[in-house]
Amino acid sequence: MSLGEIDSAHDPLEHRSSGYSRDAPEALVGIIISSIVLMPEGYAAVRAARRNRLQTSLNLTLGSALASIGFTIPAVAIISLLTGRMLTLGLEAKETVLLLLSLFVATLSLNTGRTTVLQGTVHLVIFAVYLFTVIVP
Repeated sequence: MSLGEIDSAHDPLEHRSSGYSRDAPEALVGIIISSIVLMPEGYAAVRAARRNRLQTSLNLTLGSALASIGFTIPAVAIISLLTGRMLTLGLEAKETVLLLLSLFVATLSLNTGRTTVLQGTVHLVIFAVYLFTVIVP
């Protein structure tokens, strides 16, 4: 065995277990990070919804998400161009369908000028379906 080869039978990291699965989808990491980033606005949106101010809650949620996405994606694209790395957003067919569906529902919600609990529930169901398809491909 040369110095550059790794003997898989004697892998020192093989016996160390952190308790986390190495088979977890990479998209799950992105969901966790984006949840942490959007947590302050999400908390404010939940507080507004509890005060029966659904329009304010929806505005907070959609505004913060769009601002985060609107600044993050171009920044990552510019960095990938400067470093010469390829950028893959990773939207497969099912994610694209759910994205278009959520944009359609958001358009319907915002065009009426008022939001209802039913519209919010539809958004949560779409999000739950997305989480399910990420965790169970």
